[in-house]
Amino acid sequence: MPKIKTRKAAAKRFRITGSGKVIRRRAGAKHLLEWKSSRQKRALGRDLIVSSGDKRKVRVMMPYG
Repeated sequence: MPKIKTRKAAAKRFRITGSGKVIRRRAGAKHLLEWKSSRQKRALGRDLIVSSGDKRKVRVMMPYG
């Protein structure tokens, strides 16, 4: 049986923790930062846990995560 390929786009966007949670970056932290408050920019720097419905989709795209 051949190996399942990993979707490389998903591998670049998500990480899977040791306990199996899927981590993602927040949207809006790349550009147009000049008008955003320092508090907002700090919050955008923190990672989030992917919701349970999306977690299943990501795990399919990253079978060996």
